[in-house]
Amino acid sequence: MKIDLTDTTSSKINAALMDARRAGGAGAAGMVLTLVIVTDEGSAYDALKAANDASREHPSRTLAVIKRAGRSPRARAETRLDAEILVGSDAGSGETVVLRMHGELAAHAQSVVLPLLLPDAPVVVWWPENSPAHPAQDPLGSIAQRRITDAVTAESPVGQLAQRAQSYTPGDTDLAWTRITGWRSMLAAALDQRPAKVTAAVVEGESYNPSVELLGLWLTTRLHVPVERVVTGGPGITSVTLRTKDGDITLDRPDGLMGTLSMPGAPDRQVALKRRETSELIAEELRRLDPDDIYATSVRTPVERLREPANAETAAADKAARAAKAVEAATAAPARVTVKVAAEAPAEAAAKAPAKAPAKAAAKKTATGVAKKAPAKRATKRSGT
Repeated sequence: MKIDLTDTTSSKINAALMDARRAGGAGAAGMVLTLVIVTDEGSAYDALKAANDASREHPSRTLAVIKRAGRSPRARAETRLDAEILVGSDAGSGETVVLRMHGELAAHAQSVVLPLLLPDAPVVVWWPENSPAHPAQDPLGSIAQRRITDAVTAESPVGQLAQRAQSYTPGDTDLAWTRITGWRSMLAAALDQRPAKVTAAVVEGESYNPSVELLGLWLTTRLHVPVERVVTGGPGITSVTLRTKDGDITLDRPDGLMGTLSMPGAPDRQVALKRRETSELIAEELRRLDPDDIYATSVRTPVERLREPANAETAAADKAARAAKAVEAATAAPARVTVKVAAEAPAEAAAKAPAKAPAKAAAKKTATGVAKKAPAKRATKRSGT
C-alpha cells in the first residue's frame, strides 16, 4: 500500500499510518526499532532498498529524511512537508515513510522526526552519504542510540577515519568496519586452531579503501606487532599474512568471492569471503545496539602506524648499489684478503715461528765465536815473527 501526502504534518502522517495498519489487519505495530535514514534524492532508492531488505530480519519503522532546501530564494522561503507512506510488501516487514522537507523546514528535521518515532523503541540513524563531522552532535544523531556512517563515500575515505577518531562517541560505527567482520572472524579462528606468536603482519588491498586500513589497525592493536600496508588492484581487501616462526598464515581473496586459508603443516582450505551487500551490513549493525569498544580502539589508532613498503624499483636499485659498493671495497682493499688468509692458519704460522727463531740464534752464536777467535790468531802470528 502506498499513500501520498502533500503539504502535510507529523500528526497527519501518524494518523495515516494507523489507518493503513488497520486496513491491513494488523492491530499492533510489531516493530523493534526506528531507523532514520538521512539522504538525498540520488541515494534514496538504494538506501531504502537496503533498509527494506534488512527489515525482514529487524522489523522496523523506516523514516527517510530528504532535505530539499531549494536553490532560489523563493524556493527556500517556501516551507512544506511532503510524505510518502509505504506499508505491506512495499515496505518489507515494517513501515516506511519518505519525508521530503522543503525550505527552512530542512534545517529543523528533528522537529518532524520526533513525533514519528516508535514509543519505547531504540533509534538508529544512518547516513549513507555526506555524514556530519560529529554525528553525535547532529540534531538527528543526538536522539539515536546508534549512529551509522560510511567512510567509503567520502572524498578522502582514509582521511575520514581521522575525523571519525576525533569525533567518536559511544554508539558510533562505520560500515567500513562492518565490511571486515568476515576477515576478523577467519583470522581469529586461524590463530585459535594454530596458536603461534605473530611477529609481523601484511595487509594487501586497493587504495583509498578505509576497510583495509581498519583491518591493519585492528591487527596492530590486538597483536601489538608491526603491520605493513601493501596497495593492490583489489577488489577490496585481497590478502592478509601473519608471519610466525613456524611459517606464514595467509588468507588470500583475489576475486572478492572465495578466500584461501593457508597455515603451516595443514592443507589449504577454501572459505566464503564474498563482498556483502549494503542490506547485509545494515542488518548486522542492527543486531547490536551497545557501543562497539573494539571499533573505538581501532579507529582511534593513527593510520600512520601502518608501514608502507618501499617502491620495488627503488628497492632493486638500492640492492644493486649496495652490491656494487661491496665489490668496489673488496677490490680497493686487497690487504684485507691477506690478513684474512693469515688469520685462517694461525697454527701454521706459530709452527714456523719457533723453527726460525733457533736457527737465527745459532747463526748469530756462530758468527760471534768466529769474530772472537780471529783476533787471537792474528796476535799469535805477530808475536812469532
